[in-house]
Amino acid sequence: MRRENRRRPMEDGLDGKKMLYITGSVLALAVIIFVITFLIYGNKLNNSTNIAKSNRNNNTIGNLVASEETSTSMGKTVNEMQEAEGNNQNTEKIAVNTSQETQNNTTNKENTTKTNTNQENNTKPNKTTEPVKDPEFKMPVTGEIVKEFANNKLVYSSTLDVWATHNGVDIKADKTTVVKASAEGKVVSIKNDPRYGLTVIIEHVNGYKTVYANLLSTEFVVEGETVKQGQSIGTVGNTASFEVSDEPHLHFELLKENEQQDPELFLKK
Repeated sequence: MRRENRRRPMEDGLDGKKMLYITGSVLALAVIIFVITFLIYGNKLNNSTNIAKSNRNNNTIGNLVASEETSTSMGKTVNEMQEAEGNNQNTEKIAVNTSQETQNNTTNKENTTKTNTNQENNTKPNKTTEPVKDPEFKMPVTGEIVKEFANNKLVYSSTLDVWATHNGVDIKADKTTVVKASAEGKVVSIKNDPRYGLTVIIEHVNGYKTVYANLLSTEFVVEGETVKQGQSIGTVGNTASFEVSDEPHLHFELLKENEQQDPELFLKK
């Protein structure tokens, strides 16, 4: 009995030591596993940090990746964008060159035209414009001048019974005597004037006009007609109210730039 009792405490002590040893071994193993895991995770974390730093420092690669991702999302890669830009630049260069060539061609054509024009002008003889001669006026009817031009003096009017100026000459002629154009010109007016009676006005070159008044008829011409010197334009009458008391005659006036002139200074009989 005593021996068995002695053996039990010893066995119990051995069992306790075994438990402590096993427990210590497990704890040590756990610590070793934890350390190994920590070291592995730390290395991975450091590698990730270094890669991130490297990416931040390398701007070119980052930009290329971002650009490529953006371009791909829009349907174009970085290379495609670069090729497109290159094509656009080439197209612009071609357009500029074409425009410059067109401008050069236009300038050359203009210079050629100017040269040809100058050559033609040099070969052509210089023509001097000759001044237009004043018309030569002839008597519109054959007859005696019974009342002279009196622009600066007064003459007696038997019809009005007053002394007044006289802006033309009165040429005595029988009724129905044919009146002819004193010079070549254009008929600008045919009218029945309250004072002058039936009147024809002809416009000539260099600002000259002739007036044929106190007519009986103007059946030979119309307004706008060009007449030759000596062409019939009417007949002598007695229609001028301010000369109705006078014998039948042609009242004839001549103007230069609308200023009254003495017809006798221009008429050739």
